[in-house]
Amino acid sequence: MQQAAFEKLVQKALLTLPEYIRQKMENVAICIEREPSAEQFRKSGTRISNFLLGLYQGIPKTAWGRESSPGRIPDKITIFQRPIENLTGSEKEVEELVRMVVWHEIAHHFGFSEAKVRELERKWKQA
Repeated sequence: MQQAAFEKLVQKALLTLPEYIRQKMENVAICIEREPSAEQFRKSGTRISNFLLGLYQGIPKTAWGRESSPGRIPDKITIFQRPIENLTGSEKEVEELVRMVVWHEIAHHFGFSEAKVRELERKWKQA
């Protein structure tokens, strides 16, 4: 898939978030990279090679203090194109997985732990 088409899927995923969630997203940049670097793998703690689909780097909103907001470097959510494409077989599957990964990483921005995000994903898939 061309990078421009993938970027549109990420944008579409962001637009499918409820308005009240989008309005509460602050000081966060959404980036797309072809694949994760060795440093990103290391920081993520993942043990499965080439299986990092997205990465949240920053201070979750639940940990913000009064002194940390002004002039604070933006949080960063990175969505990795190649691993997502490698796990899917069609453009529709890519679109659905992008939506899930975007949601997952934004949940981390709002302070949800990995365990809580996984629990919410299971409930979401059952609905």
